[in-house]
Amino acid sequence: MAKGTSDKKTVTIVQTGSPIGRRADQEATLKGLGLNKRHRRRTLEDTPAVRGMIDKVKHLVQVESEP
Repeated sequence: MAKGTSDKKTVTIVQTGSPIGRRADQEATLKGLGLNKRHRRRTLEDTPAVRGMIDKVKHLVQVESEP
């Protein structure tokens, strides 16, 4: 494999809900994912840790598939 070529899988998430009125740990999870305002989009490495964080706030985010 060529140097600098990345074959790591990624996942794109978009925040669709507000953390207002939610538990503090859910707000902290959104911040940990790099989301702090609605309609923000982040592309992250698809790891079990990130998937666990997404699962915790699945009612506040939308997962978009990555090619």
